Amino acid sequence: MQARATAKMLRVSPRKVRLLLKELKGKRVDEAMTLLRFSPKPIARDVAKVVKSAAANAENNLNLSGRDLRVLAAYADQGPTLKRYKPRSRGRVSPILRRTSHVTIVVGEKE
Repeated sequence: MQARATAKMLRVSPRKVRLLLKELKGKRVDEAMTLLRFSPKPIARDVAKVVKSAAANAENNLNLSGRDLRVLAAYADQGPTLKRYKPRSRGRVSPILRRTSHVTIVVGEKE
């Protein structure tokens, strides 16, 4: 049985989040939380909230033991892009794309 949690519209590009999520796959939930707590990346705080939420979903909704939970999958999909424009020289304009991401964490007991 698996439980999942999702955080949507995080204001960071999916490429940056995937670098952090790659380290979490297969780890126990408490190891993943320790890794995120000491990570220098600012997005680690938001990812930690999602991991904690997925673990709480597993314990409360599926009656799974908190000690046996592992991160089975962690992925970041691209959300909507905020488009902004910045004036440049000679009357031109240049686009600025502020990317967002949707982070999903799946936890469960490894069989």
